[in-house]
Amino acid sequence: MSITKHDWTKEEIIAIYNKPLMELLYEAATVHRQHHDPNVVQISTLISLKTGGCSEDCGYCPQAKRYHTSIKTNDLMTVSEVKEQATKAKESGSSRVCMGAAWRNVKDGTEFDQVLEMVRTINKMDMEVCCTLGMITENQAQRLAEAGLYAYNHNIDTSEEYYKEVISTRGFEDRLETIANVRKTNITVCSGGIIGMGESIEDRAGMLVALSTLNPQPESVPINALVPVEGTPLEEEKPVEIWEMIRMVATTRIVMPETQVRLSAGRINMSREGQAMCFLAGANSIFSGDKLLTTPNNDLNEDMKMFETLGLKNQQPFAKVNQRESIEAVDSKFPALGEKPKWTRPGHTIERNLEASTKGK
Repeated sequence: MSITKHDWTKEEIIAIYNKPLMELLYEAATVHRQHHDPNVVQISTLISLKTGGCSEDCGYCPQAKRYHTSIKTNDLMTVSEVKEQATKAKESGSSRVCMGAAWRNVKDGTEFDQVLEMVRTINKMDMEVCCTLGMITENQAQRLAEAGLYAYNHNIDTSEEYYKEVISTRGFEDRLETIANVRKTNITVCSGGIIGMGESIEDRAGMLVALSTLNPQPESVPINALVPVEGTPLEEEKPVEIWEMIRMVATTRIVMPETQVRLSAGRINMSREGQAMCFLAGANSIFSGDKLLTTPNNDLNEDMKMFETLGLKNQQPFAKVNQRESIEAVDSKFPALGEKPKWTRPGHTIERNLEASTKGK
């Protein structure tokens, strides 16, 4: 087994990304087999707990209330509604449920208490449960850990340099601080980004530098291809070619050998052959179901046919990290503190974001 390297430079990662494709694939596949079963892929299901109405200005996101998209908003789901969806996901073969709420950051109160109960409920169903709720404090992370949360997702999106071209309402450092707060608990970290937002290869490498130099590295790294949505600032961006996804997956696998690389948004635009090459390059997780928060996703039956064709098996829950016990709310050692942290608001102007917010009024 190779020793995980934590001091990757941008230059080293760019050199890997730009290798001849066959050589890159061979190296990535070799690394993948050293740390993972190449025939096992995790199937996850994503549930949008609260859709739309977000105060952020992320240029890729149709859930930002300032943009004029056709997304239907909804209030926070109930625990019983989430349990029903999680039950269907488990019956369909998913081993992980990922719950997302369109919040800038978690606020102590009844809604967060409700999410904690959702975490307890799904964990007791013997499924891995992941949440993406925005920025969180250490105390909030500890409360999620007590509830039995398996993973917390908080994507850094892109390089620190290009981040300022996509989002102006929060700072890159807030992303890293949230990840650091999660690391103070027993919750695993899920953090990745998006390609196809107009960034350069250098920015893609910069994103991988930020993730790979964390110690420990994230247990899970989603690689998303932008799905342009009408009404958002990035609606005119051209879809990334499959070769770019393959290169990004392969490079991620090489620099983060023990991480689960998640083939996430944009998979619906990939052929079965293209996805197969991503699995060969080291991807070992997908989201299945008809929707990823707000964008279309692959049909479950089609995914099952692909698994059968490729000889892939579903990863069982808790195959990587043991299940945690859920502590009931009455037994919690971390009461709500009613914190009001001052997360960053950089305040610079991104012209295309501003134009999208006024378009269609």
